[in-house]
Amino acid sequence: MAGEHPLDRLDATGLAAAVRDGEIEAREVVEESIARIERHDPALNAIAHTRFDEARAEVEAGLPEGPLRGVPVLVKDLYADVAGLPSTRGSRLFADLVPSEDSELVRRYRAAGAVVLGTTNVPEFGLNASTEGQLFGPCRNPRDLERSTGGSSGGSAVAVATRMVPVATASDGGGSIRIPASMNGLFGLKPGRGRVSPAPYPSLLSGPVSVHHALTTTVRDSALLLDVAHGALPGDAFAAPTPEAPFVELAARAPGRLRIGLATRPGDGAEASGEVLAVLRRAADLLADLGHEIVETTLDYVLEESQGGGAVLMGAGFASAVDARLTELGRDLRDDDLEPFSRVLYEHYRHSLTGLEVCRAQETAQRVGWRLGRQLDPRSGGFDVLLTPTLADPVPPLGTLDTTRPETIWEHAGRYSAFTSVFNLTGQPAMSLPLGSDARGLPIGVQVAADLGGEGLLLSLATQVERAAPWELVAPGF
Repeated sequence: MAGEHPLDRLDATGLAAAVRDGEIEAREVVEESIARIERHDPALNAIAHTRFDEARAEVEAGLPEGPLRGVPVLVKDLYADVAGLPSTRGSRLFADLVPSEDSELVRRYRAAGAVVLGTTNVPEFGLNASTEGQLFGPCRNPRDLERSTGGSSGGSAVAVATRMVPVATASDGGGSIRIPASMNGLFGLKPGRGRVSPAPYPSLLSGPVSVHHALTTTVRDSALLLDVAHGALPGDAFAAPTPEAPFVELAARAPGRLRIGLATRPGDGAEASGEVLAVLRRAADLLADLGHEIVETTLDYVLEESQGGGAVLMGAGFASAVDARLTELGRDLRDDDLEPFSRVLYEHYRHSLTGLEVCRAQETAQRVGWRLGRQLDPRSGGFDVLLTPTLADPVPPLGTLDTTRPETIWEHAGRYSAFTSVFNLTGQPAMSLPLGSDARGLPIGVQVAADLGGEGLLLSLATQVERAAPWELVAPGF
């Protein structure tokens, strides 16, 4: 029954404390998590690969003394390697690639005492806002098995929402932390550019749009994981500003009275749907009741320009990764290597994209960053943070974003990342808070964004909201 095990009532921070204080053994926590994966995942399809025996052996051998000691975690199968497990990126082209070393993010989690149980389901190369690729099949929303989990961190979101594990890694290149957070009732923070090292995977200047972090149920877990993961490696192309204190400490501070800009449309795009706007308005009222100043505003960017710039930067990196893999295999691309949508993108970006276009996309990123930076400057009449919907529409049915039918992606994908992707382009941190639901009971999140270096402010505000309006820590029925 739900609630009988510490994994039901404790977050990762609480579990680590219970292990540290001798209230529960790490072995017991790990075994319970394994049992839940085996019980729940056949219906949900959140897990890509497992390493249960290896995890058990690591616990028996003794875990490092760290803030995550004994906490079971899952790792998103996209540019975050777990030694000995396939690193597929959700693609048949990479299905048999097995790295011998952990990525830097995973290494830091392990050094903090976390126990990696496996990897999670992703759409091919993370190129879809829904996790329903051909390699692993569709990941299903625990509140409605015929609905999307979001993407590309959909598997991680489902694993956390059903308490298979208390936390899981995620990454965000256009909304891939915040979108599944919204669709699964979780807290999802996308850190700012350079906050978490991408090593060993270089991208365009170490990722002007994409960044790693996690999906969690509580704000303090997100802060703790950011403390574990953040910090540039020597030679990283970007390094985020050094925080003035640990993120756990910043999250616990009162945010003070903030000037919050409320936006109901993405740049010059169409307004969000009625159910989404109703949740957004209630969130704004809550923030006003907490003492903040709410001012309606229009975000200063052109949606087509920002999404186009982000697509070029991600597309160039994607095409480069495919070519590098083909060189490694010593062969040409085969018809069944990529899904139809990915193949269309590859052909376009591999054969049509020029260096000048990549340069222009980087310039676009800077121009849009300056515009939103001005809006996020309270010293000159701007705002401390911006409040928007996370998604323009409620959770869609599976098949709405179908990579085997590229026309569905062209029709719908832009709207599903309309509010999120701009903050990938600018590199500014943003988070999704689970503050409502639609008529079907499916979660709806609201997004809050801050200027570069503002993760501490976001976590502080999120903690205040979490205390005032607590959300569910587990999907109903789990």
